[in-house]
Amino acid sequence: MSSGTSTGPSTPATTASVSTHILDTSVGRPARGVAVRLAARAGRDAPWQPLGGSVTDADGRCKDLPAPPEGTTHVRLDFDTEAYLQTYLQTSLQTSAKNQADAQQDAPANRDSGAVFFPEVTVTFAVTAGEHYHVPLLLNPFGYSVYRGS
Repeated sequence: MSSGTSTGPSTPATTASVSTHILDTSVGRPARGVAVRLAARAGRDAPWQPLGGSVTDADGRCKDLPAPPEGTTHVRLDFDTEAYLQTYLQTSLQTSAKNQADAQQDAPANRDSGAVFFPEVTVTFAVTAGEHYHVPLLLNPFGYSVYRGS
């Protein structure tokens, strides 16, 4: 039973565990259908080991990310945001075309071009065995933020 969590008060976990979710702050809802890949390494100079991935559900959560192996010191989450944001931008462009008279005149030329500014987001963080790391991604078409959640 090596799930990354303690099996009892006297048995410490030998690995960290990782979870994530994505909230689309531009519409105030979870981002559904975003592919997330997880990789780990044992030491700053060690090569990355791909561990697998998941896709966000209706709540924007990945509930089945694999546990990092024993000895992991760094974890990397790769969020494939391009397809999700492309869908958002297509909807936005349709709405924008209807309201073009109200558009900001000082906006960057490519802002409403349909190009995805952040096609992927990569987050790398240090981990300690026995700890759980929940790393939410707050996403919008022109910015993102991450933090260690609970």
